[in-house]
Amino acid sequence: MSEITRQMDLILRGAVEVIQYSELETKLARSLKEKRPLRIKAGFDPTAPDLHLGHTVLIHKLKHFQDLGHQVIFLIGDFTGMIGDPTGVSETRVALTREQVQKNARTYERQIFKILDPRKTAVDFNSRWMGPMKAEELIAISAHYRVARMLERDDFRKRYQEQKPISMHEFMYPLIQGYDSVALKSDVELGGTDQKFNLLVGRDLQRDYGQEAQVVLTMPLLEGTDGVKKMSKSAGNYIALEDQPQEMFGKIMSISDALMHRYYELLTTEDLGRVPALHPMEAKQALAEQIVGRYHGDESGRKARAGFQRKFQEKEFPAEPDATIVLTSADVKDAKAPAIGIVDLVARTGLVSSKSEARRLVVQGGVEVDEQKQQDPNTMIALQSGHQYRLRIGRRKFALVQFKS
Repeated sequence: MSEITRQMDLILRGAVEVIQYSELETKLARSLKEKRPLRIKAGFDPTAPDLHLGHTVLIHKLKHFQDLGHQVIFLIGDFTGMIGDPTGVSETRVALTREQVQKNARTYERQIFKILDPRKTAVDFNSRWMGPMKAEELIAISAHYRVARMLERDDFRKRYQEQKPISMHEFMYPLIQGYDSVALKSDVELGGTDQKFNLLVGRDLQRDYGQEAQVVLTMPLLEGTDGVKKMSKSAGNYIALEDQPQEMFGKIMSISDALMHRYYELLTTEDLGRVPALHPMEAKQALAEQIVGRYHGDESGRKARAGFQRKFQEKEFPAEPDATIVLTSADVKDAKAPAIGIVDLVARTGLVSSKSEARRLVVQGGVEVDEQKQQDPNTMIALQSGHQYRLRIGRRKFALVQFKS
């Protein structure tokens, strides 16, 4: 495998779109030849004090570039934060004060270094060049874009068609974000899929200012714990980087199995081929332990996992068991006094490989029915119509059995 291929494989992991793929290959080849790292930029407006796992999708991609030896620039949009990003909103955002933005920015610096290497990360603020900019310079930037192009943007177009107000300063947001790329001479800019228009403005402005256009790499928007909406504080489906370890662990354990695989892809560098081989409960706990460990230390991750196991696996039945089966009169010998042998019951769940394994687990005390340990393999479990029997099989497998006469 060539070095370019190796780098491309990591860079493209989880990515939605690259504009343009061939340009990225060319930049990487030149970087290797000239031994000059690429300048990788991602911007974050400090509109709230908490970063959550949704934000870290981009930060992890920055870390990928960092691990490949490139120069990472974490740009805090303290100037654009006072405008408010119009992306995806149906009305003008309420502008934040300079004091609010600066306070939030300080918390960002503390949180990002739980992922990025502080020795290899350049943190910058776009107020550094926008603050001292003269009015005529700002007008000159505005002259590089047409109103018609701005109205091609979905959220602006919808608001215009619906006769909802669009303030002039909102048109400035994508221009200023684009000019950030000029000021930083970025080779690659990262952003969520909802930022595509703003990222492309950066390409256009760099060309206008005589620079080589940056490559745009978009990443997906991470769904929150509900598995439906984009993770956000307003939706209440977020996992904050500064959540307490046990709370963070519990939130990750609450996500669906399908979403778990997406979290593995976007928030870790684990071999994705290995994950399906793990039991879903085991895989989710490993994910939760790793994420808690990253933000609170490995020991906290281990303790959170042990605490979860004690609380939810030793005392309580999970909301989503590993198997759910329904027995009928056809499954029992005597329909008038329905009962089933404990070994047969365990085998029917499909959570053991054979009846002999089921028998061994029973004898060893590894089977419970409705929190009652069953150690006699000859035990018959009386079945009542409509009752849901809760089976614990071993330490980590659970089944729900219902009898319908």
